[in-house]
Amino acid sequence: MDLSKNQGSIWLDGRMVDWREANVHVLTHTLHYGVGVFEGVRAYNTPKGPSIFRLQDHTDRLFKSAGIVNMEIPYAKETINNAHIDVVNLNNLEESYIRPMCFYGSEGMGLRADNLKVHTMVAAWEWPSYMEPEAKEKGIKVKVSSYKRQVRNPVSSAKVNGNYVNSIVALNEALEAGFDEALMLDEEENVAEGSGENFFIVKNGILKTPDLEASLDGITRRTIIQLAKDMGMEVEIKKIKLHDVLESDEAFFTGTAAEVVPINSVNNESLGNGSRGPITEILQSTYFDQVRGLRDENSNWHSYVR
Repeated sequence: MDLSKNQGSIWLDGRMVDWREANVHVLTHTLHYGVGVFEGVRAYNTPKGPSIFRLQDHTDRLFKSAGIVNMEIPYAKETINNAHIDVVNLNNLEESYIRPMCFYGSEGMGLRADNLKVHTMVAAWEWPSYMEPEAKEKGIKVKVSSYKRQVRNPVSSAKVNGNYVNSIVALNEALEAGFDEALMLDEEENVAEGSGENFFIVKNGILKTPDLEASLDGITRRTIIQLAKDMGMEVEIKKIKLHDVLESDEAFFTGTAAEVVPINSVNNESLGNGSRGPITEILQSTYFDQVRGLRDENSNWHSYVR
C-alpha cells in the first residue's frame, strides 16, 4: 500500500490539505535526526457510529512524549482531538487508523535544534489489523531478538520517532528467520516488549506483564489490565524472565495496531496448547466488544465523531 497515493485530506499545521500535497522538505530536521513524537490511534464502527478509542489518553501521551524531548506542541489538546475527529469525518471513514505526529521543520540543521518550528499533522486511513486475520485465533510465531530494549532512559519511555529504529531492525531480523514477530529483552535479560507491542503471559490463571521500566506505557496495555481487573482476574506487573515465558500457559501481544494477538510459540518452543489460550480468548473478545461499543462499561473511552 503506497500511502502517498491515497486520496483525501490530512490535517497539517491547523488546516486541511489535499492528501497528495501534504509534503515536507528533504531537509526537515526530524527526517535527519528522528526527534519527533507520534501516536497510533484507531477509530471503530459502533452502533452509535464511528468512535475513536481512548482519544484523550492518546493525546495526553503525545504531549507527555513531547515534554520528555522538550518539544512544545503549538496547539491545545482540544485542537488535536478535534483534528482527529475532522479527518475521520472528512475522509468518510467508518473504521480507520489515525496517525498524529509532531516534528521539527527545515529551519535549521544540527544537533542544537534551536529556532526550529514544530509542525503537527493528523492523518487517517483504512488499515485492517496489523497481523493476518487468522493470527487472532491461531497465534503467531515469535523470535527472541538479538536487539535489546533500552531502559532507564526517559526518552526510551516516550513514543519518539527515533526509538523505533531498534524495533524495525528487530522485526526484520525475526521476519528473515521465518518468524512473525520479535520479542525484545532489556540489558538485564528481562522481557520487555515486541517490536511495536506490549507483552503479556498467563500462568495458573494470573495475568502478568512487564513493568514500565522495560516497556512503553501502551494504551491497549492499560485497557487489557483494566478489563482483566474488572472481570476479577489477578494481574501482576513485574519483571519477567524468558524462562517464565517458556513455562507460561498463554502469551499474547497488545497494541493499537496489533490489537490483541496470541503467541503460539517462542523460538519454536510451543506455549501452552500451541494456540490461543482461554484467558487470551476472553480478553481478546472483551476488548473487541469494548472498542466496537458493544459494552456499556467504560463509555468514557469512546469519542464519537458524528
